[in-house]
Amino acid sequence: MQRKGRYGNIGPFVLLLLVAVVLWYVFGSDDLRFVDRNAEPRAVTARGDLAEDEKNTIDIFRESAPSVVYITSIALRRGLFSLNAVEIPQGTGSGFIWDTDGRIVTNYHVISDASHIRVTMADQSSYKAVLIGAEPDKDLAVLQVSAPARVLKPIVVGEAKNLLVGQKVFAIGNPFGLDHTITSGIISALGREINAITGRTIRDVIQTDAAINPGNSGGPLLDSAGRLIGVNTAIYSPSGAYAGIGFAVPVEEINRVIPELIKHGRVMKPGIGVTLVDERIAARLGVEGILIRDVEKGGPADRAGLRPTRQYLGEVILGDIITAINGTEVRSFDDIRTLLENYKIGDEVELRIIRDQKIVSTKMQLVAVN
Repeated sequence: MQRKGRYGNIGPFVLLLLVAVVLWYVFGSDDLRFVDRNAEPRAVTARGDLAEDEKNTIDIFRESAPSVVYITSIALRRGLFSLNAVEIPQGTGSGFIWDTDGRIVTNYHVISDASHIRVTMADQSSYKAVLIGAEPDKDLAVLQVSAPARVLKPIVVGEAKNLLVGQKVFAIGNPFGLDHTITSGIISALGREINAITGRTIRDVIQTDAAINPGNSGGPLLDSAGRLIGVNTAIYSPSGAYAGIGFAVPVEEINRVIPELIKHGRVMKPGIGVTLVDERIAARLGVEGILIRDVEKGGPADRAGLRPTRQYLGEVILGDIITAINGTEVRSFDDIRTLLENYKIGDEVELRIIRDQKIVSTKMQLVAVN
């Protein structure tokens, strides 16, 4: 009898294993024996000319970027372990050069809480800025910098009244503190309404899907000709970052407001010289329209004989109730303020009022009010 070895009869298994290794080595798909280690860079395929829309975007950025600035608002805070005042950057935004005198346009909310403001130009030179005028109701402000003429390239001003939904637009700014950034998109809608920092409604706002992120506020929205058509003001986003919906105040509003801010530091608003009753109180009194609380002595309303609300022996005697101006109905403070913005100081308007449950019409001349 043949005696088995220490590990039993494993000869056939070893033979099968060797055969398997040889077969894998000969026919395996990853045979490293045949890898060519010699390699050279791939030949570059010529791109050809850029597309026309690409050239247009590049031209717009090159022409417009020098007009866009980076704004840092700085707050003064007391040091944690001392009483020394410390400057702390508290917010950033964008803006653009309005004229060669160093006026910079931006959003009011970008600089509203600033103790100091710094403006950084496209060449990275930085200048202290002074606020010379603001209109919070339109979220617009004008800054002044003392910068040399070589860095002051005013933005090219266009128009928004002829814009069409679907038209291509570009936004330039400094999102998240990054240097000049351009994004593109289309006009998604026109005639939108948003609320300013004061709660007032800004009407006829441009909606765009061009990416607008924190830091873009105050920067320009441009058309495909590189002209200013709006100021990027707000985004609609649950997260606070770009979500495809951005808003810009139209350039016609800018071109109306900014010269007023430069001249007077504020917008000279036309009015009739009245104080109005809070809408909620008027509603509780059952009033439909705008109830007059007080009449400014010597003002247009006073000269026209408008009556204020008063109390007599503990009873409230309602004053005149404004229901329309030049035939346009008004139902809120916002309505009357927005409507009067369409007129100039000195224009004559006709008011339709309710007095003692009777409809009365009266004319008066608009004057400047705060």
